[in-house]
Order: sequence, then structure tokens, then C-alpha cells
Amino acid sequence: MDERKIQEAIQRGRDFLKSQDTAELERNGSDYKTDQELKKPQPPLVKAPMTENRIDLPRNFESLSLEDDLYQLLVKRKSSRVYTQEDMSLLQLSFLLWATQGIKSIRGKSYATIRTAPCGGARHPFETYLLVRQVEGLLPGAYHYLPMTHQLELLAPMEDKEALFALVEESLCGQRWAAKSNVVFYWSFVPYRSEWRYGIHAHRMIMADMGHVGENLYLACTALGLGTCGIGAYDQKLCDKTFQLDGEEEFTLYTQSVGTVKDEDEGKEKAFYSFVEEQGL
Repeated sequence: MDERKIQEAIQRGRDFLKSQDTAELERNGSDYKTDQELKKPQPPLVKAPMTENRIDLPRNFESLSLEDDLYQLLVKRKSSRVYTQEDMSLLQLSFLLWATQGIKSIRGKSYATIRTAPCGGARHPFETYLLVRQVEGLLPGAYHYLPMTHQLELLAPMEDKEALFALVEESLCGQRWAAKSNVVFYWSFVPYRSEWRYGIHAHRMIMADMGHVGENLYLACTALGLGTCGIGAYDQKLCDKTFQLDGEEEFTLYTQSVGTVKDEDEGKEKAFYSFVEEQGL
């Protein structure tokens, strides 16, 4: 790719992040209205279950040992790429799912869900999928979270551990360290949930909303003494295929690894940034 095309691509990315100007549409004779303003039917608040193979998740979070000092959580929060590969409990995973996309209440009859993470207009256009490697009580494989009932549904068991390891690694563009985590969260975006209310403004907003979810996972993992790392490099087509997404009306947007960690591995974590000292940066 030549330099001109690179700069054009960069400019498109910058323009995408700017606020959309509906005044220009109006000047051109367009009476712009969102589908909500046009009284079109609201899309479903959540995706319907994909299978009948569902697992009730425990909710006795009071029995978890949680760091509840906000200052300490912020101080300790970090990205972790070295995992001990010891078992995570199902209760821990249940808490992480609730902390990121748990539903606290429903506004109106079925207008919006009020969740543990903030989102513009309470649209919550995300679905949560998992590739589970090592969680007590769960078969290794692909899962989908059902926030309305706080359940997991098993999409595809994967008994071949080496094949599952390879799938995680390949789905994350060869990041082998992430394949050693206990579970990887893959969030999808369902565009019309936001577009219905916000129209052309929806897409820039959801980037911030996705960040809220990711930070909730960081803080929840820190509270549990687990490690996590947000990952923006993933194979779009492979991730979508793995979780049976059509790639248009729903597609993968962000990923995050979660695993057990120990303080003694701090030196190994620093090795990921050895180039800083080596290059005198």
C-alpha cells in the first residue's frame, strides 16, 4: 500500500470518530429521522437463545472473596498476559458475566435493559460469547451468554484441547499467550439495536460503550484476583464463523482474555515490554 492510500485510510478513521452533522442532510433537503422517530418497531433487547443446551449460572456472589476498595482496584488494575492455567470456578465466571452485561432491571414493559455497564440510551447492542478452556463445571467449547436468565448456552463442545488451543490462537491473530488463558470473551455488535434509536450517530457511540464493558471486566477480574487483557487484534471472519454470526447484522467487535495469575509472574509480564529498555525508549 502506498503512502497516499495509507494516509487516506487514516483520515477515514479520524473522520469516523467525529460527530455526524445532520445539518448537512437537512440542507440537502433530507428530513432526517431515526427509525425510533419514525415509529418503526423496536428490535429485541437481546438475542434469542440459539440452542436448548443451557446452563444455570450461580449467583451467590456474596461467597466470593472480592477486593471492594475502589482505590485499590484502580491501583491494581493492569493487563495480564501470563496465566497459571489453574482452574477458574464457575462462580467466578458467573460474576464476570454479570459484571459486564448483567441485567439489573427492565425499563418499561420492554423498552430497555438497565445493566451493570453504562450504554448510550440503554441500547446495549452487544452479545457475549466465550471460548472456554479451563472453568470448573463447564465442558471446553464455545458458549453464548443469556443475560435475561443469567445462563450460558453451549454452542459447540470442543473435547480436543489442542484444537481448541489452536482455535483461540488463530482467532486472535496468532497471540499464543492468550490461548493459555482460562476463557476468552468475544463481544459481538448487533448494529440495529443502536441504529434504531440513534441512526447515523450510532456507530461512533458504540466504541465508547464497548470500552465501558471492557473496563468493567478489568475491574471485576482485579476484584477477584484474576488477570485479563483487552485484545483488539482478531480474525473477523473466523470469530464470526465460530459463533455462528452472519457478519452483517451481527459481528465480532472486541475480545478479552481472562485467566488465573500469580504475583511471582510479574517478571514474565515485563518480558513483553523488554524492547522498551533494549531500544532505550
